[in-house]
Amino acid sequence: MTDASGMDPVEDVDIHANLRVSELVEQLSEAGGFTAPMVAAGVEILERMYKRKSTVFLSFPAAIISTGVRGVIRHLVEQRMVGVIITTCGTLDHDLARVWGNYEKGSFDADDVELLEQKIHRLGNVFVPMETYGPALESHIQPFLEKLYEEGVRTIAAHDLIWRMGEQLADESSIVYWAAKNRIPVIVPGITDGAVGSQLWLFSQAHPDFHIDVLADESVLSDIVFSAENTGGFIIGGGISKHHVIWWNQFRDGLDSAVYITTAPEYDGSLSGARMREAVSWGKMRPKAEHITIPGEATVLVPLMVAALLDRLGDNDNSED
Repeated sequence: MTDASGMDPVEDVDIHANLRVSELVEQLSEAGGFTAPMVAAGVEILERMYKRKSTVFLSFPAAIISTGVRGVIRHLVEQRMVGVIITTCGTLDHDLARVWGNYEKGSFDADDVELLEQKIHRLGNVFVPMETYGPALESHIQPFLEKLYEEGVRTIAAHDLIWRMGEQLADESSIVYWAAKNRIPVIVPGITDGAVGSQLWLFSQAHPDFHIDVLADESVLSDIVFSAENTGGFIIGGGISKHHVIWWNQFRDGLDSAVYITTAPEYDGSLSGARMREAVSWGKMRPKAEHITIPGEATVLVPLMVAALLDRLGDNDNSED
């Protein structure tokens, strides 16, 4: 509906029983909210991304894997709705730690000195018991690495190592488990920047001929980029994960489409704050690419957007072959 001035009027959101998530998100496009129409536009871009059978680059930082959003990411991997994951080492830390133990709901306002005394790490408003994190990872990863070594492995690509980890798991809540099962590469450019990375270093001290081949991961990305007819980025948060997606896509003249969610301001000059349009000037996003940057917090937006996307696509009908 258009008024006499030629502008679209603001429409009220109509909340009612049995309202589907996709219907709610569609209403947001007409609601005239400040970021609401961006959320609706982002879902539309994702829908077209999947319908054109894009090779989807999913990137995210580790922090959201300490939350329930882990289940959303796991679903995308289980349903083969991503071609490659690019993330940080902490994703391995949190995904594996939650296989072997529980994180707890906490508070941003908790006393961190008291938490230290209670042997609890705080990640925002998530409490991570210390024994669930470092000690648990060490008790599982060191025997795993020792077994690999006994099998004769001396050099291994990081993504292959992650698959081998996933093959040892029997927990279907795990992202690593499904990535291994579906042979979806998990690329961690900063593989040493986390607890799992520290375990790799620790193992190498007693086994100096054991090496992680990070350049082999780059070759995997090269193969994906140069064989893809169309690439799309679902980019959650910034940093090294975001940059590795757009960096590699510049070699095919940029992403064909992208949806980026961030809380970072543009005006600090950071990559996390940079809007997707900035990537066009670097050749990392095609000039005519569909793209949007949505300012907002991922643990709210990702479940909402993915639920709406699946509702539109039909849960299992549009996964990658």
